[in-house]
Amino acid sequence: MYQSDIQHPSEQLQQKLYTLYTLNRDKKIDLSFRPPYLDLLEKLGNPHLKLPPVIHVAGTNGKGSTIAAMRSILEHAGYNVHVYTSPHLIRFNERIVLAGKPINDEPLEKLIDEVLELNGDGDLTFFEITTAIAFAAFSRIPADICLLEVGMGGRLDCTNVIEQPLATIISAIGMDHAEHLGDTIEKIAAEKAGIMKAGVPCIISPQYDGSVRSVFESRATELNCELHNVEVPATAYDTNLIGPHQQQNLATAIATLNLIKDKFPVQDDHIKNGLKNIYWPARLQQLDAQHFGLNENFDVYLDGGHNAAAGQALSQQLAQWTDKPNILIAGMMDGKDSNAFAAPIIKHCETVYCINIVDEPKSLTAEQLQSLIGTGQCVHNFRDAIAEAKKQFPDGARIIIAGSLYLAGHVLADIAHA
Repeated sequence: MYQSDIQHPSEQLQQKLYTLYTLNRDKKIDLSFRPPYLDLLEKLGNPHLKLPPVIHVAGTNGKGSTIAAMRSILEHAGYNVHVYTSPHLIRFNERIVLAGKPINDEPLEKLIDEVLELNGDGDLTFFEITTAIAFAAFSRIPADICLLEVGMGGRLDCTNVIEQPLATIISAIGMDHAEHLGDTIEKIAAEKAGIMKAGVPCIISPQYDGSVRSVFESRATELNCELHNVEVPATAYDTNLIGPHQQQNLATAIATLNLIKDKFPVQDDHIKNGLKNIYWPARLQQLDAQHFGLNENFDVYLDGGHNAAAGQALSQQLAQWTDKPNILIAGMMDGKDSNAFAAPIIKHCETVYCINIVDEPKSLTAEQLQSLIGTGQCVHNFRDAIAEAKKQFPDGARIIIAGSLYLAGHVLADIAHA
């Protein structure tokens, strides 16, 4: 976990989140169904067995966008939707959406108190205990369907205690978290394929590397699991999500909803309106340039991408934006493959500003990032970088702030607090 994970406008809730954060602070990530976690679920009455129908989503890139698209379509069709995603951008509450709304502070605080009391001295991690909180919340508030995002991997992720989901989805697989999931794309794909369940359809998004398909096919054959490979339509979907890569995620969302239409029918208008009104910030999200003191000749975009596949996806969009100079403001967390992310983007940028992610001890310094990507001007923070861009490009430019969801959260919080 990172320092940003526990920031909260409520001092009382921030302190409780800090308590969760420090439960197992020095423990390395252990992907397994550990007894303390299973014990806590049992003390809570096994809420993971009492959820509405679940769509379980794993993948490296695009799983959040796919969930956001499904949520928007389903809500336009009148369904109440639970959603569990991570990380959050500004407030922890964003992770747990109850019947269409982020969990309120008061019930969240009560759930934290409850699980801490039930857990006692149990050796739990932050993600284990927050997933248990989400399951408890979802089991107590009525909803029609639950969209559940894997935290890391799939096979041994603590969300994978769901025994019989309605469907599973595996979005695009890339090299990320290799130190935990494996050092080849096939090993990582095998971990993601661990969410497949016998007799449950699994939808596979378009993949960057075709070699992973054999991994999925082998697992599906072993489980007698129906596999559905998604193809991107020739005609682009009309959506408020920017970027060619989003068409893959939208196609995956629609293919999944078509597979479950006997239980959750949606009409063409629901799909059309849902795709035009997806709420999924920090994914090439256009910000108001005036907020940063820029005139109409500037465009500002925010993207939380941070791995090689995200860099390739962003570069595809930048290649289409040729009407004004593209400027990258990049801040990244330590441990990410910074060069793999930045290299394809830099090709389409006039200037790169390397920045610190303020108040995040695990971020790379601007100087470290500059050294890793081999280029860029070092600037303290994103506000200073925007000011520099304004000076260097007085006639206007397109500014892209990218490299970390934690950086994206800081930018959005800055806007919210203005």
